[in-house]
Amino acid sequence: MTEASLLPTFQKERLAHIEFRAYFLGGVRRRDLSARFGIKAAAATRDFSLYHELAPRNLFYDPRKKLYMPTERFKPLFSYSASRVLSTLAEGFGDGLKDEESIPIEVQTPAQLNKPHLSTVAHVSRAIANQQVLDIGYRSLSSGETRRETLPFALVDNGIRWHMRAYDRLRGRFTDFVLTRIVSPQLLSESPIEEHEKSECDTQWRTTVTLELIPHPALDHKETIERDYAMRNGVLKIPMRAALAGYTLRRWNVDCSPDHRLRGGEYHLALRNVDVLDGSIDTMLLAPGYR
Repeated sequence: MTEASLLPTFQKERLAHIEFRAYFLGGVRRRDLSARFGIKAAAATRDFSLYHELAPRNLFYDPRKKLYMPTERFKPLFSYSASRVLSTLAEGFGDGLKDEESIPIEVQTPAQLNKPHLSTVAHVSRAIANQQVLDIGYRSLSSGETRRETLPFALVDNGIRWHMRAYDRLRGRFTDFVLTRIVSPQLLSESPIEEHEKSECDTQWRTTVTLELIPHPALDHKETIERDYAMRNGVLKIPMRAALAGYTLRRWNVDCSPDHRLRGGEYHLALRNVDVLDGSIDTMLLAPGYR
């Protein structure tokens, strides 16, 4: 446990902001801290002093630029995930509020074709946070629009669209609902929840499978793919919830045919342990080439 982890949350957030801007943007000023958190210059100065006490080798002050910059011996005080960092660089800081001037570099991402309505997101997230029943209208390709009571317990980004994992009282089972297909959601705060409707009973959600991905056998330069995915001994092992396996395999165009027979420039990966999908995963039909 580091000294930083023992600090109050509000102070850790300010120190993390100092470090983020220095590490990923090349420099940070006191006014950056004041603008982000609405604190006075004296408070910002104290935060910079505290950061220096905790990580004395990380920053140096350039008086010409009036900027704190990372040293060559910089070692992050906080832990980061690459995906979260890239998301922040793309969207800015804050709780869902994008500040166009908070990130001084341009980051482009693919267009998001389907965007859930904020009211839908709010109803779903409140139902999950407060363990409430959510009554929804739902449009599907097979049966059109139907009304049903659901018990959502998780939000999932499958790489293409967002859905909620929930118990469906109409069909009597756990399943996924695409957020953009939900209409007129209503919270049923007085509706009791039965034991079999709780997430603990969702077998596929609670079951973990390990996908073993390898470079596609048809590729000439497999070492390129091994580097792309940081494989070890030619294999990338990914443990995940069984309920999400099909989405992952489809998103990354993983050849799941037993003999890896699929051909095309989109197939860079193949599933070595195809048998992990047998009979236990609802989304397995999404897996390219699986039979």
